[in-house]
Amino acid sequence: MLRPATYAERDMILPWRNHESVRAVSLTTHEIKPEEHAKWWEKRWRDVLIYEDDAGTPAGVVIFDGNTWSFYLDTAGLGDRQLQAWMRLEKEAVEYAFGTLGLETLGGETLAENKQVLALHRRFGFKETRRYERLVDGEMKTVVWTERGK
Repeated sequence: MLRPATYAERDMILPWRNHESVRAVSLTTHEIKPEEHAKWWEKRWRDVLIYEDDAGTPAGVVIFDGNTWSFYLDTAGLGDRQLQAWMRLEKEAVEYAFGTLGLETLGGETLAENKQVLALHRRFGFKETRRYERLVDGEMKTVVWTERGK
């Protein structure tokens, strides 16, 4: 299930975002300090959705910015249940985008080296529309833009 984040969940999601495996495939790879996260949270918390697993436990984050989205999971907390969570999160996020938000298109950036997420996007009907180079914490990386229509 996806639901709006509450203001009080700010500190819960920071360790998820700072997990080594999440940072490794993010467009910002440095460890985010609590002060940096708090500033971001003040501006964006109303755009954050929390993904809950079958037991109702918070286990991931989805952020919509217009018709662009991003997401990550509580990698440490999910353990070997990550694949199922990725599948459900993506399905629910797509439904939310085209249903609740009424979007006509949805797209996002993924590092080319993140082959698992690119495969997941293809499974849900996303198409690669372009590749470009982007500076990621001082290193040039190839970014893949994928999108799909309603």
